[in-house]
Amino acid sequence: MKSSIIRNLAAVAAAVAFCAPVAAQQNNPTRIVVPFAAGGPIDITARVLAEALQDDLGTVIVDNRPGAGGNIGSAYVAKAEPDGKTVGIATLASHAVNPWIFKDMPFDAAKDFEPISLMVYVPNVLVVNAERAKELNINSVQDLIDYSKANPGVLNYGSGGNGSGGHLAGELFRGQAGIDVVHVPYSGGAPAQLALMSGEVHFTFDNLATAAPNIRAGKLKALAVTTDERSTVLPDLPTMKEAGMDDFMIATWWGLVAPAGTPAETVEKLNAAFVKAMKNPAVQERFQGLLVEATPSTPEEFGKLMADERARYKDIVEAAGAKVD
Repeated sequence: MKSSIIRNLAAVAAAVAFCAPVAAQQNNPTRIVVPFAAGGPIDITARVLAEALQDDLGTVIVDNRPGAGGNIGSAYVAKAEPDGKTVGIATLASHAVNPWIFKDMPFDAAKDFEPISLMVYVPNVLVVNAERAKELNINSVQDLIDYSKANPGVLNYGSGGNGSGGHLAGELFRGQAGIDVVHVPYSGGAPAQLALMSGEVHFTFDNLATAAPNIRAGKLKALAVTTDERSTVLPDLPTMKEAGMDDFMIATWWGLVAPAGTPAETVEKLNAAFVKAMKNPAVQERFQGLLVEATPSTPEEFGKLMADERARYKDIVEAAGAKVD
């Protein structure tokens, strides 16, 4: 009887010892902070990765902290403990555009983060309302320019708000093409696309992942992608450069960062885990279903991309005159 009790106690002790690391992982999960609301492409790709990371990092959760164009969530990451348990999604808006359009930034995009890896690099696309395009005989970028020059101040373009990627792309287009068009800001990319679909605005520069379903459905007419290379999603669509705009390059990207001061070995461990997850065929298939491509990188490559984009967008923001008080 006594030996049986001892054996049972030993088994319980072994089970507790085995479960302790698991419980510790569950009580101290790795947190991916998404600085935007749930449901969009950035949030969905983060959730796909969180699921794929369980084997290497234990419990991984997605923490949505939206607001101020990505600034609220990014500030949370900047102030988190640099222990590798909190990482965040850095985006074109939060880490390249916002530093130049917000008067008061709650973090330093250049100094408060350690880059981990790029996740996604996706073109924007110049789209017009399909019915309006047919009515006005606009079938190319040059057609849009010609109509705008013949009818100054008549056409308008929508964006997700002052200082958004769509606004900056529109201002870059207006300046380079020498046209007079009116900017109409909305409270986000979804309302801007709805305004375009209803004919309230004539054109937008939208994220390809968001616009592609309506392009394929014939509700929107795509004129060009805004990257130097054609998109694998819509390979027949010309680039803005091919359409005659020699120095036009606007793309949406997002990637992973940790708080500044996170040890180099921890950053390398996180990079290895995230890159492995992004190269997982099941993850790549799910990304492609969202019309985006997983584009993992080294920390150094992502850090250089963010620094280069900050420098480039400083000039674009100044030319657009975009500010948020």
